[in-house]
Amino acid sequence: MKTKFSFSLLALLALVFSSNAQAVHEKSNEYQWPKEPEVVAKLKAWQDLKFGIILHWGVYSVPGMVESWQITSEDWITPDTTRTYEEEKLWYWGLSKDFNPTQFDPTQWARVSKEAGMKYVVFTTKHHDGFCMFDTKTTDYKVTNSGFKGNPKADVLKYVMDAYRAEGLMPGMYFSKPDWHCPYYWWPVKATPNRLHNYNIKDYPERWEMYKKFVYNQVDELMHNYGDVDILWLDGGWCTPPREDIDLGKIVTNARKAQPGLIVVERACPGEFENYQTPEQTIPAEQINNPWESCITLTQDWGWNDHPKYKSVDHVLAILTEIVAKGGSLLLGVGPTPQGLIEESSVTRLQEIGQWLKSNGEAIYSTVTTPIYTNEAKNVWFTANKDGKTLYAIIPKDDETEIPATVTWQGNIPRKGSRIINLATGKSVKYKVKDNEVSVTLPRNASLTHGVALRILTK
Repeated sequence: MKTKFSFSLLALLALVFSSNAQAVHEKSNEYQWPKEPEVVAKLKAWQDLKFGIILHWGVYSVPGMVESWQITSEDWITPDTTRTYEEEKLWYWGLSKDFNPTQFDPTQWARVSKEAGMKYVVFTTKHHDGFCMFDTKTTDYKVTNSGFKGNPKADVLKYVMDAYRAEGLMPGMYFSKPDWHCPYYWWPVKATPNRLHNYNIKDYPERWEMYKKFVYNQVDELMHNYGDVDILWLDGGWCTPPREDIDLGKIVTNARKAQPGLIVVERACPGEFENYQTPEQTIPAEQINNPWESCITLTQDWGWNDHPKYKSVDHVLAILTEIVAKGGSLLLGVGPTPQGLIEESSVTRLQEIGQWLKSNGEAIYSTVTTPIYTNEAKNVWFTANKDGKTLYAIIPKDDETEIPATVTWQGNIPRKGSRIINLATGKSVKYKVKDNEVSVTLPRNASLTHGVALRILTK
């Protein structure tokens, strides 16, 4: 089965004019359900979770800069004119000796994520720059050979995964298929004009075979050495022609021997290994009933920097509501500090998000879509319980909107004689129905903070 997928023009225009627009991953426009029953079962379980965290952490966290991209020479990157391009790459890769997160506390990350109401995690095991956040045998460019070398927690991936499993979150690993540090991807004897491999594979097939072996071995280590993994989130690879063939079928077959039912997310590459779709920094224009997830940052960047511009709690909850009503999940990007903590300004926002979800999460978690999923003009979004009898109306309080005293919508009519319940208080709200329109009177109290969620019986 293949499903088409369109995006909001305004959202796309916003991306085009954003400062990091060229780093935004392209989106696929069709979907193919996996054939393996174990994968489908795990995918269905993942679809119930709705809210996760993606953690970008690596050498780029030391200066607080954009992850990896500074070492490309693409037109959208502003170069440091005090250094040559080769000097810039050497400086960037040399940051590994300064990576020494002496306050590294993955238990804090996991606790805060759980308090935020998040249900799954995706951790960057390796970004495009090639710096491995795990103890690989394939390269010396790794965290256990960095400034953190010798620390009891130097193999950070082990401790991150253990901490998140202990808090009950579904564990996932981000992995970049391209590796700009690997000499079999960016051959040092040639220039590196863009993000792609810098030699003709047809002219040097043996070199590309070495790269395929390199990637296979790294994924093999991740799948066999770090406990249970449910999601392998594959970034890069640039699936627009010419698509880079790394024998992904062989890699996935081997990975699923170690991790049965593994969800594989080959981003923006439609086909058997894109088990769910990942629009980046945007939300699809319409409801989509195949598995998908919007990955969106809490600040303006994926990783940490010392001048963050935060999205408000209201805004995060508003986009979570819209995404879930349209059938997706929100993967929220948070960058730990160079010292190894989630900073307090992020913690307070995440905890506030979690407080709202603690009272209203029934309308978010384990829900399914409903045919009438929005009255967008009036800022009302709908989800449904799997029982087929219960709907939820969510009225978010976004940055530029206030929740009105009276909310109306067409359709999604309550069952005659039933109550509409404010989830935050457990109390009924007044409503009336006339000419297929529902009109609800909302109380003026603290239950409206960040938005209100209502339970509606329809059968």
